[in-house]
Amino acid sequence: MLDVRRMQVLRAVVTSGSVTAAAAHLGYTPSAVSQQVAALERQAGIPLLERVGRGVRPTAAGRLLADHAAVISRDLAEAETALADLRAGRTGRLAVRYFATAGAALVAPALAGLRREHPGVRIDLRMTDPEDPLKEVEQGRADLALVIAPRTRPREDVELIHLLDDAYDAVLPAGHRLASRETIALVELAEEQWVGSEPPGPCLEPVLEACAAAGFSPDFVVQSEDYPTAQGFVAAGLGIGLMPRMGLGPGPGAETAAGTGAVATAVAGGRHPGVVVRPVRDPRPVRSVYAAVRKVSLGRPPVRALLEALRQGAAPIQAGPIQA
Repeated sequence: MLDVRRMQVLRAVVTSGSVTAAAAHLGYTPSAVSQQVAALERQAGIPLLERVGRGVRPTAAGRLLADHAAVISRDLAEAETALADLRAGRTGRLAVRYFATAGAALVAPALAGLRREHPGVRIDLRMTDPEDPLKEVEQGRADLALVIAPRTRPREDVELIHLLDDAYDAVLPAGHRLASRETIALVELAEEQWVGSEPPGPCLEPVLEACAAAGFSPDFVVQSEDYPTAQGFVAAGLGIGLMPRMGLGPGPGAETAAGTGAVATAVAGGRHPGVVVRPVRDPRPVRSVYAAVRKVSLGRPPVRALLEALRQGAAPIQAGPIQA
């Protein structure tokens, strides 16, 4: 196999026209340069230089290898530049996975900010596998995934970073007997018919566990696995439900401090006008939302920037007031 460093020495000799000039350029002794060229000739199995007066000129083989050495130099320079851009977060690919309500509430505004800060980074954005939301991160096919607190610990090369605790609130028909309450004890909903809004899994478990702690099991008479449809069932009087704040969206009149008429948080679905939303207590169901990140990705500037944007987006969702 040809030695790339010896090829660069040969290129310096060909470019300068003499061993002495190449040695001065490279910071070597003329003897060291001659030894490197001789070793390369042995590898090539063919003469690379011929003497002309006090200088040298390349043979056909020498010219060929010198030309290839120039290409290698250009490729290495381009690789170094590309690596510097990737290291600084100016280029590259970022694979992000999310679940539906987190997509609208957290991911969309965070990625909008990331694109402004790192416009050269390509985003690969897809939904997580609901059966195994950590799989792509653990297999190295995603850098970051938003997940509900998993029951099993992820692999050692994956770090879980807590973003927020998303509380579940009672969703009632507008004319419900408890609609005028500021807060509702969970046990007061024990005899109600319920509209289910969660599939089996980590989003339904906080509801079932809280109801069990309050001493009852909810009577699900209608089932929907998306929040807008479930709110429509509640508004029609088919039952009540518990739904997380990220799935409900801001209530009527919600605004940001920065501008009148702006919605406080971008969320999936939004609030149905025919329902009333009230906090529950004793106990208060909560689902914890985490960013699962490959530890090797934590050193990348775009990943750090995305995590910071997710943290900033999570704060108003967790702290935001309830709007009826």
